[in-house]
Amino acid sequence: MTDLPVVWSVVGARPQFVKAAVMSRALARHGRVRELLIHTGQHYDANMSAHFFRDLDIPKPAFHLGVGSCPPGTQVGRMLEAMEEALGEAPPKLILTFGDTNSTLAGALLGAYHHLPVAHVEAGLRSYNWAMPEEINRVVTDRLSSLLFCPSEVAKSNLASEGIVSGVHVVGDIMLDAVLHYQDRAGERAKAFLAAIAVESDFVLATIHRAENTDDASRLGAIFAGLGRSPWPVVLPLHPRTREAMARAGIEPPANVRVCEPVGYLEMLGLESLARAIVTDSGGVQKEAYFAATPCLTARDETEWVETVEANWNRLVGCRPDAIARGLDDVAAGRFPPSRKRLPLYGDGAAGERMAALVAETCGAQD
Repeated sequence: MTDLPVVWSVVGARPQFVKAAVMSRALARHGRVRELLIHTGQHYDANMSAHFFRDLDIPKPAFHLGVGSCPPGTQVGRMLEAMEEALGEAPPKLILTFGDTNSTLAGALLGAYHHLPVAHVEAGLRSYNWAMPEEINRVVTDRLSSLLFCPSEVAKSNLASEGIVSGVHVVGDIMLDAVLHYQDRAGERAKAFLAAIAVESDFVLATIHRAENTDDASRLGAIFAGLGRSPWPVVLPLHPRTREAMARAGIEPPANVRVCEPVGYLEMLGLESLARAIVTDSGGVQKEAYFAATPCLTARDETEWVETVEANWNRLVGCRPDAIARGLDDVAAGRFPPSRKRLPLYGDGAAGERMAALVAETCGAQD
């Protein structure tokens, strides 16, 4: 075991924990590399981090960097400094990065500085909104990666338009792997959660956390105004960033919005399946809504997951109260989505297996 090539999986935010859980299982099944989990500590709240590891059976991190919350440049710098110290203890043959967070960028930069191959899970996603920190992170990470794992043909096309064609693989969406693995447990957890907060079967699920919405009091207030016109109660697991923004701006949730603490991945997955509709600014939740056959209203002006919009299961409503209210009314009236048909946009649920094989091959691992 100790002679196997070492792969670092760099994670730090809750969507990455879910993806890492899938990859850890796939890499363990292959048995050709030794994975070490590097937790940057980007999410430091126990509700946002620790219980994910318990719920999803994620291996204990080999290194917990404990970086915590700070300005982006400072945060990435501290991650790099801490990871460079860990290099001396357990040097990897490859660095595996996930998504588009500051942890993703830090892992890619570490690989580039130390001439280590970088693999990027969810490569090729583009919003073309350079005001989003996530867009900067994903574009730079793609430029620095040797293996680019695309969830869809659209992502591959985005890379090709930028001249990136080497090392590109369409493997499917790793989040579909996760949904299929956890969905049975998730349903039971969600039902117990709804009973605990006394919410009946008909509800809207909302998540708001993007900086473009939380850092702009007028946008955040407008989103709440739209949620206040929902024909059903709204369940809002509140991200710490959003809670702080509401306090700064003096925003009170409408009477029909049930604010609760952040929930674990399993509860969230189950809630997405049980909800009548979802209002979100999260990229991952947009996809999970599609997997769950739940209509989604995205509180942004663009999305990386354009396929869900083209398939008429997702609608961009920005921070416009009328658009949010109209979308929810259309769900209630059966006008949205116009058809219950869903195409297999993101693979077959075996993305982790494909990526694990390519990672082992790149590391020169022997069967």
